[in-house]
Amino acid sequence: MTASPRPLDHLVLPTASLDTARARLFALGFTVAPVGIHPFGTANACVFFADGTYLEPLAVADERRAGDAARSGNVFVARDAAYRQRLGDEGFSALVFGTDDASADHEAFVGKGVSAGDILDFSRGFTDADGNSGTASFRLAFAADSHAPDVFFFTCQRVNVPTIDRSALQAHTNGVTGITGVVFSARDPAKLSAIIRTASGAVTGEPGNDRHVRISAGNTLFDILDDDEFVARTGLEPTSDAALRARAIRFSARDIAAVGSLLRAADIAHETREGRLVVPPAPGQGAAFIFEEKS
Repeated sequence: MTASPRPLDHLVLPTASLDTARARLFALGFTVAPVGIHPFGTANACVFFADGTYLEPLAVADERRAGDAARSGNVFVARDAAYRQRLGDEGFSALVFGTDDASADHEAFVGKGVSAGDILDFSRGFTDADGNSGTASFRLAFAADSHAPDVFFFTCQRVNVPTIDRSALQAHTNGVTGITGVVFSARDPAKLSAIIRTASGAVTGEPGNDRHVRISAGNTLFDILDDDEFVARTGLEPTSDAALRARAIRFSARDIAAVGSLLRAADIAHETREGRLVVPPAPGQGAAFIFEEKS
């Protein structure tokens, strides 16, 4: 495995409709990039942040092509389809870490017994905010735990990505500058935290207990909470089973009062907890969004 933790790259949020996702995210104060089309039947409309992380709302654009890709061994599409079959078309299915060598990651995942399948190499076209277009190429290595079927992980190597100016896409009305953490729920946090450590390459974690495990990996904190702790911290309902689930995303915002005003103006339901604003999941949003003020 890597000698140091891998940085969080992006988070995958399945949705039934990119139009719905775009409308919801815009209402929450985010700038959303133009639609990107994958060569295997899925499409996204990403939200990019100044810290280098991003959200990837993901929809099925071509069911026939996506089905063919899944049957041919495309882990990304197959895992997305399995998630939708189990939990529906809206949610939070995957965490992605940056890497310089996805092939080495794949070998490491195989050695650890957590590989979710073959490496995926692909290229796709893109268009930036100014209408400039090009082709980007990626290599992905996948990891998963059979005890956590509702979330998977992969590393993403940018084999060829032309330099583009994303500054306009990284400017958000809500003042969000990046992703600071992900919150998971699990009936047994200690047992189910192992896959997160392995996928992220985390070498240490903060002392935990039976109810809460915190893992620090690169640029992000991962909190795995049992049902009672999850409800107490977020006010959201627990899941109906014991599995590990990715449930909430923590964002850094420049002015939490301004975020609150924006949410009230847009009539978006939210709750204040310990100085943070918690917005429950909704169609096009997938996960709970937690906004916290950081300078």
